[in-house]
Amino acid sequence: MAGADRQWKDNAVSAAAPVWSVDPRTGKPREEVAVEATPQEVDQAVRAAHAARGALAGLSVRAVFLRTAADLLDASAEHVVEAADAETALGPVRLKGELARTTAQLRAFAEAVEDGSFLDIRIDHADASRTPPWSDLRRVKIPLGVVAVYSASNFPLAFSVPGGDTASALAAGCPVVVKAHPDHPATSELCVSLLRRAAVQAGLPEDVVALVHGFTAGVELVRHPLVSAAGFTGSVRGGRALFDAAAARPVPIPFHGELGSLNPVVVTAAAAEERGEQIGSGLGASMTVGVGQFCTKPGFVLAPQGEAGDALIKALTAAVSDTDAGVMLDHRMRDAFVAGVAERAALPGVEAPVTPGAGGEHTVSGGFLTVPAALLATEGEHDLLLEECFGPVTVVARYADESEIGAVLSRLPGNLTATLQLSSAEAAGEGSGSQLLAKLTQLAGRVLVDGWPTGVAVAPAQHHGGPYPATTSTSTSVGATAVERWLRPVTYQSIPQALLPPELRDDNPLGLPRRVNGTLG
Repeated sequence: MAGADRQWKDNAVSAAAPVWSVDPRTGKPREEVAVEATPQEVDQAVRAAHAARGALAGLSVRAVFLRTAADLLDASAEHVVEAADAETALGPVRLKGELARTTAQLRAFAEAVEDGSFLDIRIDHADASRTPPWSDLRRVKIPLGVVAVYSASNFPLAFSVPGGDTASALAAGCPVVVKAHPDHPATSELCVSLLRRAAVQAGLPEDVVALVHGFTAGVELVRHPLVSAAGFTGSVRGGRALFDAAAARPVPIPFHGELGSLNPVVVTAAAAEERGEQIGSGLGASMTVGVGQFCTKPGFVLAPQGEAGDALIKALTAAVSDTDAGVMLDHRMRDAFVAGVAERAALPGVEAPVTPGAGGEHTVSGGFLTVPAALLATEGEHDLLLEECFGPVTVVARYADESEIGAVLSRLPGNLTATLQLSSAEAAGEGSGSQLLAKLTQLAGRVLVDGWPTGVAVAPAQHHGGPYPATTSTSTSVGATAVERWLRPVTYQSIPQALLPPELRDDNPLGLPRRVNGTLG
């Protein structure tokens, strides 16, 4: 999920420099955790992972590994939560929930591996009656190879070492080398030790998962010739730099990056008239949850002018004012948030009914900005309001009519989510709800009606991605189909039965779902 809008080289330090665990509540180092990995150490980690890839070939051992990892994380829950809270200040309640999500995700991928549908097996027997004749063709998806995973700052578990990128890559049969996020190195070390222990208990080499620290390590990782793909969650600048490096390699590799998202919300005039106070309260809760550090935070809202819109603003004011100041993940993010809010608030026509910014020496307070939507309908200095500001702030653009909604939506970048708040009549098909829904669908990978985007269910039908800059590919990083990022299809033509992979043999010894001559069975 998108981190602070920091320079890619913010974390650059000399090789072999110590890696410290830092308390975000004070900004002071707590303990030395590790050292920055040298290029030679990155090379060793990648080569060891590459050498271990054959051990992940069996579907059953992958499932056992993933379940064992989940069990060990659950058994160490107290220590994992304590370490993560000390480094992120996210709080035990939030982190216990995140750990439960993480282990459930690992078990869900184990189930997906056992089911085998992700292999998308297709068999077409030879058919001489076709014009031209068909040879015997058998298609299956195979692992890409070693995957580099770049951890997120704001989810130290679910989008970090044991998170979705790692779990889905392992489910695909790909070894993983994780680049630890500098905000939670101790948590990363603890989690990787549990994953490596789970590998050994499952009968695998521990090197199917490895961890490296440091800016240099991150650069070396994406450039290593034995790395076959990468998954990233973070800022637009950092993600784009790594994406470009992945594309510029002598052999380019897939780079699945989640970079940034405004997550726009459109409130129709009828919805504001019907339940403006409810919408305002819900918006306040959603945009401040986790100190506004969710990648799905609603960061931009189109709301009507007039009395109905005023009622929404009044309720939003009350909700945000009642929210306590909080600690952000690190002081650089806090500084970027305070500076970003100040720059936006200084634009002409922008007002701050509840001023977001510094809440204390180490905390920030949530708030929101308002602006006439007409100022955003054409290119200009107000375009800054159409860029993500990481933290507990949202921008409410007040529109005069639906033409302004369309003008502003046409200028928005790609997003993870888009939300439409409708009246009951509009939800039943009256008015322009369907047209607005169609416009929002072009902007995002997940579209909601009368809900809030924070919270991403780990479900088979989930899609967590969207048009650039939300993500750099069309894939999802959440849900069972996340495994598809780390696979490529191969067709075997006229191969003798004895030489075929078990998945493709006529007797189907693994009992996998397959489509044979067009029939699923």
